[in-house]
Amino acid sequence: MKLGDLSYMNPWWEGKEDYHARRWREQRIHWWPKWADELSLEPFSLNFVLGPRQVGKTTGIKLLIQELLKENPPESVLYINVEILPDYRTLSALIREFQELKENEGIKRGYIFLDEASSLEGWWRGVKPLIDAGLLENDVVTVTGSSSLRVKRDIEMFPGRRGKGITLEVMPLSFREYVGVMDLKRPELHREKTLRLFEEYLKTGGFPGSINGLPMDDLLGAYIGELVRFGKSLEIARETMAAVIRSAPSATSFRALAKATSGYSYKVVQDYIEFFRELYVLGIAYLRQGEQVLYKREKKFFFRDPLLARLFSAWSGTQLREEALYEWLVQEHLYRRFGEVYYYRNSYEVDAIVGDLKVEVKAGKAHRKYPKNVNVLEKEDVPFFLLDATPP
Repeated sequence: MKLGDLSYMNPWWEGKEDYHARRWREQRIHWWPKWADELSLEPFSLNFVLGPRQVGKTTGIKLLIQELLKENPPESVLYINVEILPDYRTLSALIREFQELKENEGIKRGYIFLDEASSLEGWWRGVKPLIDAGLLENDVVTVTGSSSLRVKRDIEMFPGRRGKGITLEVMPLSFREYVGVMDLKRPELHREKTLRLFEEYLKTGGFPGSINGLPMDDLLGAYIGELVRFGKSLEIARETMAAVIRSAPSATSFRALAKATSGYSYKVVQDYIEFFRELYVLGIAYLRQGEQVLYKREKKFFFRDPLLARLFSAWSGTQLREEALYEWLVQEHLYRRFGEVYYYRNSYEVDAIVGDLKVEVKAGKAHRKYPKNVNVLEKEDVPFFLLDATPP
C-alpha cells in the first residue's frame, strides 16, 4: 500500500471537500466539538482521543482538519483510518512516505491523524521507532480509539515521548450539553420545556446521529462488531447484559450475575463486563463506607448513556426499568464531573456518593426518611440536578 492509495481518505490533496465535514454541515442539529479546541497543535505532540463508537471523534478530527487547511498546505495533513491496514509495518511505511512528500514539497510542519488505531494490533510499533529516531519532531500526531483500556495500555508504550500532547476522552453529550445544543437559555426558568427536552434526551442519548433522527442500528452494529473483532461470544455477551439490566438498580456481584445466566462462570461474566466498560458502555459504582472503598463487595453497574441502555436492553430482550435509567443518569453525571462515583449501604442505601455529596434517586415519591445530608431526587428533579454544574 502506497500513500497515493489513501487519496480517497484525504480528499483535500485533490482540492475536494471531505465527506464527514459536508455531512456535519448538512445535519439539522450540529455543533462544534469543543474537545477539538483542546488538542495540542504544536510540534512535537502525540495526542490521544478516546471515546465510544459514533460519538463524533472522526467528524471532530475532520472539522479540525478543515481549520488547519486554512493556514497550511493540503500536503501537510495526513489522515489514516487504521482499520484498513494489514499490519503496523504498513502504517510505518505510510508515515515515512508522508515525511518524504513533505520534504519534497518544502513543508516543515505536518499533522498526522490515526483514526481507530485500537483496531490494529501493535499499531504503536509503526509510530514509536519513528519518534525515537526524531523523524516526527516537526509533526503533530493525533491518535483516536474506541477501546479505552486497550489504548490506555498502548499509551504506556510512549513514556517521555508525548511531547506537548494530551489525552482526551470524548463522550456522548451530557444532558447539560444537550440542552446547550438545543439552545435553551436559562433552562431553570423554562421548567416545562426542560422536562420535554429531557424526555427526548432519554430516547436519543447524546450521540450526534440519534439527535439528528438517524436510525441507530449502525451504532448497535458497531458494538457487536467490536465483540466479534475481539473474539467475544455474542451469546455470552447477550446473557451478561440481560443479567445486568435485570439486576438494576440493585447492587449485585459477578457471582450473582453469573447465576442469572445459563451456566457461565463468574469469571467469564466479569470478563465480559470489563469489556463493556472498555467500550464505554458500562460504568461501576463501588460500595464506599466512610473512607473505605470495598471493591470486592456488591457493585452498582450503570450505563454511560441512555441510548446505549435502550439499545442493549432491546438487544438482550430485557425490559428497561425507569427507576434504573434515572439512577444511571445521576451516576454517570457525577462520574463525569468528579472522575469517580460510589454508593453507600448500611441501615439505608444511597445510590450515588462523591465526597460529601450523597444522592438518592426515586422515580416516584420517596417512602422513607433519609438523613438531611442526602439529596433525594424524585422523577422531575433529576433533569435539573443534571443541569447543575456546581461542585459539592
